[in-house]
Amino acid sequence: MSYIDGFVLAVPEANKQAFIDHATTADQVFMELGATRVLECWGDDVPDGKQTDFRRAVQAKDDEVVVFSWIEWPDKATRDAAMQKFPELMNSDPRMSPESNPMPFDGVRLIYGGFAPIVILEK
Repeated sequence: MSYIDGFVLAVPEANKQAFIDHATTADQVFMELGATRVLECWGDDVPDGKQTDFRRAVQAKDDEVVVFSWIEWPDKATRDAAMQKFPELMNSDPRMSPESNPMPFDGVRLIYGGFAPIVILEK
């Protein structure tokens, strides 16, 4: 069964193209490690909630847009194998290096987690 890594982050609106460039470069690594699909979604209709919401979850500032992203893996074993390689890639692959492909957002406020699908509907 597939496995999903999900991410929510805040990106300065002025950094939209820099984020697209960063993600396009870095996401290729995940594909090479076995991911079947990567989606990076720019917030378009992200309302403020009464108690909690996406913006508050990542402490988005007025000039920031919420990005919702996920990586689909064929299974958890493939994802786990990829994540074991990740620390080494941060040092050896320029596509993942903060020096050559810096994150155009505050990574400290990024929320992420791994998820096992429990309902899948497809057409």
